[in-house]
Amino acid sequence: MSDSPLTMFRFLLRPQRPEWLALRLALLLVLLFNVPFWGRLYAIVSPLDSHGVKMLGLAFLLLTALFSLLLQLLVWPWLGKPLLTALLLTTAGVTYFMSQYGVLIDMNMVRNAMQTDGAEVRDLITLKMILTVLLLGGLPSLWLWKTPVSYRAPLRELGVRVVALLVSAGVLLAVAMAGYQDFASLFRNNRELRFALTPTNYLQATSSYLKRAYAKPMPLQKVGEDAARSGAWPAGSKPRVLVIVVGETARADHFSLNGYARPTNPQLAKVAGLVNYRDAWSCGTETAISVPCMFSSLPREQFDAEQAKHRENLLDILQRTGISVYWRDNNSGCKEVCNRVPSDRVFGDKNPAWCADGECFDDILLDGLPQRLKALKGDAVIVLHQKGSHGPAYYKRYPKPYERFTPVCRTSELQKCSREDIINAFDNTILYTDAILAKTIATLQAEPAVASSMIYLSDHGESLGENNMYLHATPYLLAPDAQKHIPMLAWFSPDWLQASGMQPACLQQGSKQKVSQDNLFHSVLGVMGVKTSVYDKSLDLYAPCRATAV
Repeated sequence: MSDSPLTMFRFLLRPQRPEWLALRLALLLVLLFNVPFWGRLYAIVSPLDSHGVKMLGLAFLLLTALFSLLLQLLVWPWLGKPLLTALLLTTAGVTYFMSQYGVLIDMNMVRNAMQTDGAEVRDLITLKMILTVLLLGGLPSLWLWKTPVSYRAPLRELGVRVVALLVSAGVLLAVAMAGYQDFASLFRNNRELRFALTPTNYLQATSSYLKRAYAKPMPLQKVGEDAARSGAWPAGSKPRVLVIVVGETARADHFSLNGYARPTNPQLAKVAGLVNYRDAWSCGTETAISVPCMFSSLPREQFDAEQAKHRENLLDILQRTGISVYWRDNNSGCKEVCNRVPSDRVFGDKNPAWCADGECFDDILLDGLPQRLKALKGDAVIVLHQKGSHGPAYYKRYPKPYERFTPVCRTSELQKCSREDIINAFDNTILYTDAILAKTIATLQAEPAVASSMIYLSDHGESLGENNMYLHATPYLLAPDAQKHIPMLAWFSPDWLQASGMQPACLQQGSKQKVSQDNLFHSVLGVMGVKTSVYDKSLDLYAPCRATAV
């Protein structure tokens, strides 16, 4: 009996033929690295009857044959072990994030990961993540390096490998044919399964992202070259200043202005004339999509993030007409929206009043705003990009005085916290956003030399544990409303209302309609008095309420 562990150890480390090594690693990927996939598939085919058991069995054979075939293409002298080690460690990390936060992996998720900043990465790297990667990916990698691979003579190895590949392909084809109708229906009606299957999900998504990111540079596509000021603003009126606050990860159903039971908007509730859109929807479920989309002339259905990099947007058109444009960012960047206008990024600023540990609270966005307003010589649009409610470290997004809802989750490992503690921390971020927006309006009101207004809308929403799903960036068609239903509101000063002829009652009536980020482009052109062929009056939220047309 004492020799049993040693015998087992020797058995595991005995020399392996390449095709058998590939099969063992395929089984490892199928059984250990795809727990999220099997969980979703089990939920779909439950309750288990004969058909459900058949589907699970066929799926197991299908994936094992598929992975075995793919891995056999990697197992070659000198290259095999390094490539397989990288695959195991990366897949372990992806599996951790899928299991921990209930996320799915597609090209947009990869884009989101590529464009994140250092502070957000630090929030995601936890001891649990490191241990998971070391155990799930590191131990198999160690076994791989300790196991000798017995390669044959080159020609014989090539011949055997071709046979092994044909066998795997034959099994794959046979299983696919045996369950074709079932699999076709399954994957057609449950697209999330494709995004839950590792490593094919992130490999395919990364390939698609890199193809787009490193495609041949395209010339900048001009938009609205005919743009001009309409002259509808009465002569002698004060210059108009519009502040657009781009929120981050805020949910509409956690704004008390929208009926949420908790008082998360105590300061905005006191603002006279505030226009609140209860039925507002995002263009995407991640910043890298929603931010460029909301400033694009293209509607969500036609928008493409890669093409947007080479296409002028709202800010370009405004600047072309002589309007002063400025972007101030406390997030992971403007996603190339502000490339051609004056901008600065304050994330990581050293201002001791609002910044520490490499990131800043959103009050930093308002630092210097009064001086900027006083220095303006004409009409202006100022964009403030919040850090907002970005997770999973919600507790880091607000100063201590705004921690009103307690206790709060103080870790990025959200599954360690009760859902109540997660929601408490998230609601405190909304309370802080409420204060930032109220301060923005107060700052505008305090400058008598301008007619001012503010539009706020979040880039997307957030999942807070519903159906064991956290964070955001779920593919749009599969994403829950929590990731797409956003808060959106507007405020216009009395001077602005008088000069534009906009009727407050009309504005309040219009706030009852369903709106989206598609409306921002046309609404801003309208309120700033810009005429252009790309302007669509039907998408201008304020056109019905103005006394004069653009």
